Amino acid sequence: MIFDIHTHVPQYRDAVPEGRRRMNTTWRPDAARPGNYSWAEYRESQSVVDKSVVFGIAWEPGERVGGSNGPGDHGDVADRVNDFTATFVQAYPDELIGFMSVHPYDMGAMDEMERARVDLGLKGVKLGANYQAYDPLDRRALAVYQYAERHGLPILFHTGTSAVKSAPIPAAHPLTVDEIASRYPDLKIIMAHMGHPWTVDATVVVRKHANVYIDISGLFYRPWTHYEALIKATEWNVLDKILFGSDYPIATPAETIAGLRGVNDIVEGSRLPRVRLDKIEEIIHRDSLKLLGLD
Repeated sequence: MIFDIHTHVPQYRDAVPEGRRRMNTTWRPDAARPGNYSWAEYRESQSVVDKSVVFGIAWEPGERVGGSNGPGDHGDVADRVNDFTATFVQAYPDELIGFMSVHPYDMGAMDEMERARVDLGLKGVKLGANYQAYDPLDRRALAVYQYAERHGLPILFHTGTSAVKSAPIPAAHPLTVDEIASRYPDLKIIMAHMGHPWTVDATVVVRKHANVYIDISGLFYRPWTHYEALIKATEWNVLDKILFGSDYPIATPAETIAGLRGVNDIVEGSRLPRVRLDKIEEIIHRDSLKLLGLD
């Protein structure tokens, strides 16, 4: 089976309205990708996997849509970011697992976590301290982590750089997760994108903490970074803690699988080390849901 641990919620139940399609040219160096999309487009992309984790982003306190375009996005599904996710998940429960998102500086964040967990049935949390522009060690953020640990909600953190102009890059450095994991050792954490470009920092954090994992999303289209990250994970013996994720809509699962299987292409004809292909297949088919307590 294949589980995609990293996808963004669609903004539209039906087709994207005429004139509202937005293409993003900053996410990837090799392709423009749609910033908004429909339930059908998402499901077509995800048809090659067995189940996907999907979430919105609480870009700001009071965020309505939570789409990948940023704050103030347009959508037609619901009126609150976590309701966008929950409505989609409830329509396709055999295909999807929903994660909530809250902004730690929102005065209602803790109430929203309770509502999202109890009333909406969301099973984890998505946070990005850089593009949400919060201090990841602020007491309000710590309260979010504490709640998640207490209720068995894994947190998927954006780690690494971002093209979002307002996002303070240091807020998402993977070494910050070392401090969070030390304070909350029972909290299951996924660091997105292997912390790119600080992949060795992410690797050593994962090696240190039993409940910290990394996902492989958003790497294959930077082939040297991708190869180097997986070699580092090999050398530090943490390949078994890498989870499969696509970061849809920025990439599709099919592209990500092909990129993983071709990770050694960049060093063909050289004496540089190779990533073992049997280990690549283990990443693609890893039971992430079991590891995260979501099965």
